[in-house]
Amino acid sequence: MVDPLPSSPVTDRVLTIPNLLSLVRLAGVPLFLYLLLAPGGSAWGADFWAIVVLAVGGITDWLDGKLARLLGQYSKLGAFLDPAVDRLYILAALVALGVREVVPWWAVIALVARDLVLGATLPVLRARGYGPYEVVYLGKGATFLLLYAFPLLLAAQAQGWFADLARPFAYGFAVWGTALYLYSGLLYLAQFVRAMRAPAHAAGVGGGVRGGG
Repeated sequence: MVDPLPSSPVTDRVLTIPNLLSLVRLAGVPLFLYLLLAPGGSAWGADFWAIVVLAVGGITDWLDGKLARLLGQYSKLGAFLDPAVDRLYILAALVALGVREVVPWWAVIALVARDLVLGATLPVLRARGYGPYEVVYLGKGATFLLLYAFPLLLAAQAQGWFADLARPFAYGFAVWGTALYLYSGLLYLAQFVRAMRAPAHAAGVGGGVRGGG
């Protein structure tokens, strides 16, 4: 989840407050995956702590964008890390929920394939002198939906009134998030096709630093 292009210049700085927050989020990915796959995790509360890690990641994600804007600390590393960490959280959650048979494997494969295909196009764009994809805000919305769906899907596996309440919201977020995530992938591929057919200044791929959703 990356903010739109900043008015402040994008630098090569590494040691910035937003980048440190992104690194904290990155460090939470293996912990998040471990908690989801811990033997008997739902019995001893690992699922709860996995949701806490995901929530902390969401808060720091919002905070690093705000601080980058307030402090003028936009950097190329931050523009790369921010969406990359989002992808890693989604990948970790998808694999874990697939292993636990909460999410069907066809959905896991489809969503992972979407990111792999788009990732494979980036070196082609760079070789042709293009910048990264312009943000498709539908893709950012899909990312939000999926990140909301994962904790609700975990809650829905339990018993009781809260699980019953969470279940329809979990499936709603999951279905819409999956559909929009795949559709936004097609929109990015359309940018790629236009970029291959037109000069960089005329294509739908920007020369500035932007992240995809």
